[in-house]
Amino acid sequence: MTTPPKIAQKAPYPVEVTAGKTYFWCTCGQSGAQPFCDGSHKDTSFTPMKYEATTDRTLFFCGCKATSKPPLCDGSHSSL
Repeated sequence: MTTPPKIAQKAPYPVEVTAGKTYFWCTCGQSGAQPFCDGSHKDTSFTPMKYEATTDRTLFFCGCKATSKPPLCDGSHSSL
């Protein structure tokens, strides 16, 4: 049985992304640098998810880790 990720927060994280920059979204929910990875997943089955920004804009990264469209929020937090 797989351990579910920790809910970091029940709301998305608005982030200004920069075109050409790579981001690593935390999938375990344990990172102190939410919504991004800080290596807290070490010794777990989780690995961060790579996201490459194609344009400068604001994106809403999932905070509850239950999204069906990772790494972005799909509103899943509203049913937790």
